[in-house]
Amino acid sequence: MLFSSFSFLLWFLPLTLLFYFLPPALARARVYKRKVSAPRVAYDSEPWLPYQNGVLLVASLLFYAWGEPLYVFLMIGVILTDTLLGVLLERARRKRLWLALAVFLHVALLFYYKYAAFFAHVSGFYLPSPPLPLGISFYTFQALSYLIDVYRGDARAERSPALLGVYVALFPQLVAGPIVRYTDVAAALRARTHSLTSIAAGGRRFAAGLAKKLLLANPMGALFADLMPREGLTALGAWLALFAFAFQIYFDFSGYSDMAIGLGRVFGFRFPENFRYPYTAVSITDFWRRWHITLSSFFREYVYIPLGGNRRGVFRTVLHLFAVWALTGLWHGAAWSFLLWGLYYFLLLTLEKFLLSRLPKPPLAVRRALTLLAVLFGWMLFAFDGSTAALSFPAMGRFLATLLGGNGFWNRADLYDAVRYLPQLLLCAIGSTPLPKAIYRQTVYKKRRFWVSAALPLAALLLSLADLSAGGFNPFLYFRF
Repeated sequence: MLFSSFSFLLWFLPLTLLFYFLPPALARARVYKRKVSAPRVAYDSEPWLPYQNGVLLVASLLFYAWGEPLYVFLMIGVILTDTLLGVLLERARRKRLWLALAVFLHVALLFYYKYAAFFAHVSGFYLPSPPLPLGISFYTFQALSYLIDVYRGDARAERSPALLGVYVALFPQLVAGPIVRYTDVAAALRARTHSLTSIAAGGRRFAAGLAKKLLLANPMGALFADLMPREGLTALGAWLALFAFAFQIYFDFSGYSDMAIGLGRVFGFRFPENFRYPYTAVSITDFWRRWHITLSSFFREYVYIPLGGNRRGVFRTVLHLFAVWALTGLWHGAAWSFLLWGLYYFLLLTLEKFLLSRLPKPPLAVRRALTLLAVLFGWMLFAFDGSTAALSFPAMGRFLATLLGGNGFWNRADLYDAVRYLPQLLLCAIGSTPLPKAIYRQTVYKKRRFWVSAALPLAALLLSLADLSAGGFNPFLYFRF
């Protein structure tokens, strides 16, 4: 079920909110009606929290079962297994043995569903590829982070499968993250409060994310899908397609992250930020501090640092970087293009760390332009994943030649598309910077124009629903990861 669908926006989400908030609110209203002194706590605190956690768990499993009716039992199995493994990790003397078993089980699960057919094909064997369970890359990483934190003593083992189930299956960030560590939400699972202020803030964030997805990402995705199979594409059309894909994947993914963070805020959770204007980065290192932040943090915390980080000499540091970026590429999918994309960033980061950092730094604008250019070429590797003939490896070679002018620099069809999409491209470019947020803070937030802060999300929501009702292009790239 997509967040950007009528089934979610008009049925699933309203019913979940109704069951989550209405019974505690009615109980609180009855207390005041009887003129009994109400305790000075939020209406949804201790007495109602088990109920509300139960609503979230049931809603999350139904959300998952909507698209994966059989694989929901796989998720329940993961929850029950991790509950047991967490307790064993906390109590056992041979903790490393239990941790090794836990890591093996989760990696084996991910490998079977996502990579077994790919590696069998590479080895010359045929193995049918099972349907990929929705969000498996995200929830297995979250489950692993929980077990590793228990092993390290950073978190207490969760004895309640229901509470651990809320963490693993929580529907706002189940499909596309952000990847949330158990320590980030452990306290909120047992004690959290809600207020109209936090609910409104979460609603605004959700509306902004929905608008980014439907009003910015989708038109760029439609442009990319239209340009790629076109015969006679010129340099102008190729660059237009590359920028369209870059904007599509950014607003698609960051829009979903915004919606997840907003929904988490509504339900009383604080999820970590996942994007901080990555296209304004001044280096590749800076880009990965801004893009999919929670994935970068996961690999740094649970792979790079445990391997030794940069504490064991240059050769070992390079080896650790290679391992991290090969895994990062493969995490996105079982395809050579994703592995090549990960190794491309390994090469760039290695050069930046050991060579470019020792050279004089060019002006800031030049560094931003060069970083963006490197990121765009990275997206070219990412986009040509072999899913269609137009996105095959041989097609990528032809596309690269076209980018460099090998098929002419422009024609009337590509020029028409460039002019037609210019307003949306400019809107995407501006939306990729901190400028809109700065304008909002100066003109609305600081001047306390609260009616504007209410009207803007409402307008974004109505425009998004209007766009959705038109039934246009509405995929989600990260469903396949």
